[in-house]
Amino acid sequence: MYDIGIIGGGTAGMTAAIYGQRAGKQTVIIEGSTFGGQITSSPNVENYPGIASVSGSEFSMNLLDQAMKLGTETVMEQVTGIRDEGAVKVIETTGKEYPCRSIILATGVTHRHLGVPNEERLTGAGVSYCATCDGMFFRGRDVAVVGGGSTALQDAEFLSNYCRKVYLIHRRDEFRGEDSIVKRLQGKENVEFVLNTIVKEIIGDTSVERLIVNNKKTGKEYKLEVSGVFIAVGQIPQNEIFAETVKLDGNGFILASEDCMTSHPGIFAAGDCRTKEVRQLTTAAADGAVAALAACKYIAE
Repeated sequence: MYDIGIIGGGTAGMTAAIYGQRAGKQTVIIEGSTFGGQITSSPNVENYPGIASVSGSEFSMNLLDQAMKLGTETVMEQVTGIRDEGAVKVIETTGKEYPCRSIILATGVTHRHLGVPNEERLTGAGVSYCATCDGMFFRGRDVAVVGGGSTALQDAEFLSNYCRKVYLIHRRDEFRGEDSIVKRLQGKENVEFVLNTIVKEIIGDTSVERLIVNNKKTGKEYKLEVSGVFIAVGQIPQNEIFAETVKLDGNGFILASEDCMTSHPGIFAAGDCRTKEVRQLTTAAADGAVAALAACKYIAE
């Protein structure tokens, strides 16, 4: 029997384990693919308070090492579901079952990809899914943002403060995001809208060098010389298997308040998988701490 069962081995999940173990609770992290989450693909992390610079993989491995030294158990299995048996919550995996007094869902999200040639190969070498995380590495250089929602608009505005030129590429003729941001971007000399256009290919040997794009109206194909491309075409939560136990919003994110409590007593949600405005490394760590302490309180009561 575990006190806290944590589903997901990213920053939120591992932070929850650290706080749970330090509170005297026995925790287990169950991860289906890779411990560390998406941050492991970032070559440099420079926006985490107190750490000037660290690779994403080193940051993640330090977290995992800290959690394990405190006594956290780790399991590499795919979770297939959860069920409530009153005082006991059971995590079901492809291998076995794990009875727990409480559960923290920290499944994160996956970024929707464009699916174009070289996107995967150059991820972390000019291809990024987080302008706030990686934008500073492109100071004074030309970059592109792909997307038409508020996230893409916000990314373009953020990057325009540091980059020489920002191309904002969208497949339609108008943006879906906030009109107020569109108007601000229109007033920036270093931002260029590239509408009715899709990315066909990302070019580069060891890092991004240019994009091949296609104008859907004219059929014209041409190149954009850029050092980085920030893809903001949506995030995909992975919470379907929990839909019968906890409430999800219309986009599939777990409905949870700032105290990380879900609609189901004893089950908490931490990190990018829950409803929230800001999804950053710092907010994932904060959620992990809050969820663990809330789980400890639940167990005590």
